[in-house]
Amino acid sequence: MYQDFFGLSAPPFLLTYESKYLYLSKAHSRAINIMEQIIDSRDGFAVITGEIGSGKTSLISKLLTALDENIIIVIARIYDTNVDSIEFFHSLLYEFGVQKHGDNKVALLGQINTFLQNTLAENKKVTLIVDDAQNLSEEILEEIRLFADLEANNEKLMNLILIGQSEFNKILEKPKFEQLAQRIRFRCHIGALDENEMDEYIRHRLSISGLEKEVFTKPAMQELYKYTGGIPRLINALCNESLICASAEGSPKVTNKIVQIAANELELTAFDINNNGHDHETIKQKLARNINDKHLECVEHKINHYIHTQDKRAEEIKNLLLNMDMKIKAFEDKLSSMSMGIKTIKK
Repeated sequence: MYQDFFGLSAPPFLLTYESKYLYLSKAHSRAINIMEQIIDSRDGFAVITGEIGSGKTSLISKLLTALDENIIIVIARIYDTNVDSIEFFHSLLYEFGVQKHGDNKVALLGQINTFLQNTLAENKKVTLIVDDAQNLSEEILEEIRLFADLEANNEKLMNLILIGQSEFNKILEKPKFEQLAQRIRFRCHIGALDENEMDEYIRHRLSISGLEKEVFTKPAMQELYKYTGGIPRLINALCNESLICASAEGSPKVTNKIVQIAANELELTAFDINNNGHDHETIKQKLARNINDKHLECVEHKINHYIHTQDKRAEEIKNLLLNMDMKIKAFEDKLSSMSMGIKTIKK
């Protein structure tokens, strides 16, 4: 493992979210501030967009883990957006903790409105966070517009935070969604990291894992930016692969040539910002395949090790049983001799 080679306490570039590794660029900080303001208000509607792999979902996790426990709020977070309106309402009620759901749209909307009225009476604030909002159907977007209008005693019943990929902005620009767009109070776009931010991002993650010294050379950093375009998810994947390649070569530094080797391993090409980067879906498939291959190799190694261990133990048990069998036979011979001796004495 490259952890031991570089003296790391933990892998610094995993693709899964860990709060301690979160790096906030200016755009990320602005998005967090907007979401915190929305949650704290009773009249908030924000849209946060960003490139694939820019860290949007990580921001939601950061937001939810950092909430003040003393603030009385209800957060409903919807992940699955490839659903129809009925399924969406069921998901919303489930997030609200409502166990029994109606079986038609009218009943479900009635339950949602009742819940919102009750939480307002209890002086609780409700915020709906929808991830991957670009997948929402036109019907659901219209329902969300209606949610934005729900109020009682001049107070909104629910705040809204829609988080989606860059294409979601284009969807909202369509004439049919003009009324929805007019109700949005805050907008924020999370772009890719620039080269300086990428440098800080990599240093930050290495530092959290216990490594303060320089590992990536300046040419390597330039090569990293060339292949990732400053997209955090791609940075993680390529840095992780680069460290693996460097440790395999016994190199204490990650050079530009090592980054090139790692990029080839991941089948990455130069990032074209003007053409919206790589084919993101292809990259996700490649990364998933690469990760799965490594996982399978690891599993296969564990299985082989287990089988070898079991074979060794089986051999040990076999030898033990043979020894016991020999001892039993020896005891049987002794018992036979003693029996014959006793018979001789009796005679």
